[in-house]
Amino acid sequence: MRRSRRWAATLSLLCAGAATAQPQVVLAGRMGQKALFVIDGQPRTVGVGEAVGGLRLLGWDGEVARIESGGRTRTLAPGTAPVQVAAQPRQGAGGGREIVIPAGQGGHFTTAGSIGGHRVEFMVDTGATLVSLGRNDAQRLGVDLRDATPGTMQTANGQVLVQLVTLPQLRVGDVEVSNVGAVVLPMPMPFVLLGNSFLGRFQMRRDNDVMRLEAR
Repeated sequence: MRRSRRWAATLSLLCAGAATAQPQVVLAGRMGQKALFVIDGQPRTVGVGEAVGGLRLLGWDGEVARIESGGRTRTLAPGTAPVQVAAQPRQGAGGGREIVIPAGQGGHFTTAGSIGGHRVEFMVDTGATLVSLGRNDAQRLGVDLRDATPGTMQTANGQVLVQLVTLPQLRVGDVEVSNVGAVVLPMPMPFVLLGNSFLGRFQMRRDNDVMRLEAR
């Protein structure tokens, strides 16, 4: 379990990214002169000088991206907090807007949920940029990998090839979220890790041994 958490927490996807004008944006990593941005939970790629919406990639200072948005220049480093405002999650059929997750064994926050209507076991990982799952789970869940964006992730055992996808639907309790960015790893994982492509759409607070996620 600890190894799975390290894989997600050290996510360094060395490929490209794009950006938009006002939504939530995270820099996931770099490949050559390109960047991978996660925009409202969806991975996007862009090269230097290219733009998506109102955000343009100007260049690099090492692993830090220089971007232009709204007429001003700023920098984004991999793994830092999202900028701008998160997209609104879609309410589930039950009308719920809050997810309550009690701490389990070892103090980890785990809960059952579903992806595309198929049951999975989730574990909250605030250090992961994207929702992360193993390829075996992706195949079981029917995740379409044909148009996945290839990338590279740095793990404790070296670099591994991964695939970036967008999950059309992810549900926890009565709350359902659409179009969630995810990374598919080649190795099996004991849980699907709930990273910031999902968590960033909620106000999150912890009350002792209970985590509460309230839809923005």
